[in-house]
Amino acid sequence: MLDDLCGGAGGVPSIAIQAARLLTDATVVATASRPESRAWVERLGAQHVVDHARPLAAQVAAIERLPSVHRIFSTHTDPASWMEMAKVIAPQGRIGLIDDPEPLDLRLVKFKSVSIHWEAMFTRPMLATADMARQHDILNEVAALVDSGRLRPTVGQSFGAINAANLRRAHAALEGGKVVGKIVLEGFGP
Repeated sequence: MLDDLCGGAGGVPSIAIQAARLLTDATVVATASRPESRAWVERLGAQHVVDHARPLAAQVAAIERLPSVHRIFSTHTDPASWMEMAKVIAPQGRIGLIDDPEPLDLRLVKFKSVSIHWEAMFTRPMLATADMARQHDILNEVAALVDSGRLRPTVGQSFGAINAANLRRAHAALEGGKVVGKIVLEGFGP
């Protein structure tokens, strides 16, 4: 699994790294450009870390005993990261996306016969799909993994009570692009 330019230290990739290690036999390659991000993804279980601030193809090729990348999970896809993914994905590989990128040039992966999979967390309930109850099962499975301690929450920082000052502080941190894990604000509700 290769996560792309958003970095492996974000909230969603932090869970994905753990889930991939717990539930699959995939070799997990995460991205991180800063020492604290690198340490974070390694603690979560990434077996290899590449720097998303540099071209990925050469870094991935340099990983010993990683013959090819068959699956990529991308949480932030821009044209530059898409071009890098097209270079490293194996023929007949699969790329999973969760974001809403600008239009992507799918021709970059056409001759490799790559499958593109978009995931939206609430597709089942919003569209009342035939397998809608599966969402319930997935959430119960995740809760059981968290309750057992096998899947760790990804709280990176707690900014205290929800108020205008802390919301501005959290927003500024997110805009700065250097957040590791999730930011928590407390005190929601009546």
